[in-house]
Amino acid sequence: MLGDEGSEETRQRGVVGPTSAIVCGAGIAGLAVAGELGRAGWNVTVLEQAPARREQGYMIDFFGPGFGAAEEMGLLERLRELAYDIDVVCFVDEHGREREIDYRLVASAQDGRLISLMRPDLELALFERLPDAVTVRFGATVDSVSDGADAATVRLADGSTHVADVVIGADGVHSGVRGALFGAEATPLRPLGFHTCAFTFHDPQLHEWLGTRWYLTDTMNRMAGCYALRDGRVAFFGAHEASGPAPPDARAALLTAYAQLGEPTDRALAHCPPPAELYYDMVAQVELPRWSSGRVCLVGDACQAVSLLAGQGASLAVAGGRLLARELLRPAPHVEAFRSYETRWRPVVEEKQEAGRRAASTFLPRSRYELLIRRMGLRLLQWPVVGRLISARLVGTRSSAGR
Repeated sequence: MLGDEGSEETRQRGVVGPTSAIVCGAGIAGLAVAGELGRAGWNVTVLEQAPARREQGYMIDFFGPGFGAAEEMGLLERLRELAYDIDVVCFVDEHGREREIDYRLVASAQDGRLISLMRPDLELALFERLPDAVTVRFGATVDSVSDGADAATVRLADGSTHVADVVIGADGVHSGVRGALFGAEATPLRPLGFHTCAFTFHDPQLHEWLGTRWYLTDTMNRMAGCYALRDGRVAFFGAHEASGPAPPDARAALLTAYAQLGEPTDRALAHCPPPAELYYDMVAQVELPRWSSGRVCLVGDACQAVSLLAGQGASLAVAGGRLLARELLRPAPHVEAFRSYETRWRPVVEEKQEAGRRAASTFLPRSRYELLIRRMGLRLLQWPVVGRLISARLVGTRSSAGR
């Protein structure tokens, strides 16, 4: 049992750890840690700024450490139900030439331990498994976090307060808890020079044409993609070279960035919704000298964002959230739990971040030479042995922080 994994020393001392938590953020990492603590009998309150569960997002390849964690959590069967069978990834260059990649071979390079699903569906699976001991409050904007000798307090913008033994900041790349923890002057973001966006729309003809294919443009400085969802919708995904934070008018920026890329991108752009219904953000990593202070600890993208270039952000969110919960469930003080969690998990995160930076030129080539190198790499991915080597180089080799 998770709660029985404390050291012999702490058991002999009769140390009793915390039993209540406030989790700020109902994303993947927040739901993972909240669910694990709740199932162990903790009293957990999840505070989410959004008015409801977010439906914006994009398709992810779920593999690596999170895959094993999901399996141990009993989540994998549900994730397979929500997953999509992608047969082919079709890259189309500026001249309309198509290069098809058999995606099943890419999955086989991970020994079949890879599934493709929408990021909101992963959140749904975690949300569905929350026990009664977990209370989720939407529309809850955190105003301040204070750390006391006996408890931590979160004050919301509406003036209400929540008190618990520990506070877990799981509120993403632009974490407000991180700002409260380290001060407004803290600037841990490492921009990678890209913006990314996603939205969904209805287009029956395009949906039928896509089938089980991913369509991606094979171009420099920007990439646009479309794929069909099971409910009749089509999803659009984009990444393009850009600096600085997301612009005030995300829709206008999106329409400009992906103009004149041909069909079906032009067709997708015609369905582009208003900014409130878009996912749009800068691509960045988060690097911090430490992840906790007193009774407050960060998890997920708030402290370990690897960026979509590394391809394992969601995986690390699940595995990191579960590991933090495991450490807190040991019969030891919270400071020991936080220290052990960071000591075990930081090396995994740093390797994935380095892998993400290495993948930048492959994901979004900035020159004709880098574009040609990517095309060569895509061909080699279909060779089983070479594909494994390329995959390991791009995503890193560490799969967990140990048991």
